[in-house]
Amino acid sequence: MNKYIKIAVAAVLILLGLYMMIFTRSLGWGIVIFLLAAFPILLFFKNEYILLAFWQLRKQNMEKAGVWLQNIRDYRAQLHKSQYGYYHYLTGLTQAQEHPSKVEPFMKKALEYGLNMKHDRAMATLNLAAAAISKGRRQEGQKLLEEAKRLDSAGMMTDQIKMMKDQMKMPTMQKHMHNPNMRNRGKF
Repeated sequence: MNKYIKIAVAAVLILLGLYMMIFTRSLGWGIVIFLLAAFPILLFFKNEYILLAFWQLRKQNMEKAGVWLQNIRDYRAQLHKSQYGYYHYLTGLTQAQEHPSKVEPFMKKALEYGLNMKHDRAMATLNLAAAAISKGRRQEGQKLLEEAKRLDSAGMMTDQIKMMKDQMKMPTMQKHMHNPNMRNRGKF
């Protein structure tokens, strides 16, 4: 649903509540309608599909979270600006297991639009570090890991950061594995 339709529904409910309170003298029903007007206003700032996707992620159900996110056809028309980053963040998290190469652009956009919570920024930065390390950009990966460590004030991702640092210390097999038959190639 378009975000402006939600505001229109809230305005209609508020006007109906005022009508009930002033003209029909039904104070109780007017208050109930005012309380009902709070839901579209809440859903204007916190989209229902993003809330349902977060709920499915909490239950570790990536497929259903992806299905809820697919209901958002045009994120600019359906979401408030503060939710753009979380839309890209959740899309990146749901695609991380099946398509790890597609995660990096989503996380970059999520950090560009902004994430409110520090641990969400740390997770996005950690995913960017993993993508950089897997593509052979070690310095960028090291810098992103340090930033993720700084953002992770609660210590929720210390194990993942430590594992990534240990992985960086290991030599990459592509650079150090040589064909033994190629050593003597120039001699003959």
